[in-house]
Amino acid sequence: MKKITKEIRDLSEIELQNRAAELKQELFNLRFQLAVNQLDNPTRIKAVKKEIAVIKTIQRERELAAKS
Repeated sequence: MKKITKEIRDLSEIELQNRAAELKQELFNLRFQLAVNQLDNPTRIKAVKKEIAVIKTIQRERELAAKS
């Protein structure tokens, strides 16, 4: 997870927004697959949610740093 966090920290703000949008779409698709019993890897849902949380945390850190 630290490797993913480091990679995410290196992204620009626009890239973070794009990545978050992609992950939200993926999460929607995974939930849909879960609902129709076609999901192959249920642990992927948790990983996607965690990555979205990391992105939001980094965005918030940057927002607070900009205000200081």
